[in-house]
Amino acid sequence: MSFETPDDRRYLESHEWAHRDGDAVRVGISDFAQDELGDVVFVELPDAGDEVTADEEFGVVESIKAVSDLYAPVGGEVAAVNEALFDAPELVNDDPYGEGWMLEIELDDESDLDELLSAAEYEDQIA
Repeated sequence: MSFETPDDRRYLESHEWAHRDGDAVRVGISDFAQDELGDVVFVELPDAGDEVTADEEFGVVESIKAVSDLYAPVGGEVAAVNEALFDAPELVNDDPYGEGWMLEIELDDESDLDELLSAAEYEDQIA
């Protein structure tokens, strides 16, 4: 099965993606991850203003199959949370790289992005 893996993003082995957008990094889960989870029914996210640490848990996604922790691909202050997910968690399934984004983080350390997998490396991992 083939999954969408945009090459303008970096990936964690735990299936979160990071996309640099100006001073912020937008975060979500990969197409592969949402497919593995099945229908997403609930998303728990931090509040804007909270601090997150690279490679540490920042929230939870619950599906009809499982509950999975979410890990921050980069560290910094949460600048924005996709509040649409609270009323429509299925956006994670419908559009994981677009409307299903989860957080925007003001990046603390530029090198955090360098530690993440490229799209090709991530595709090798999920193949």
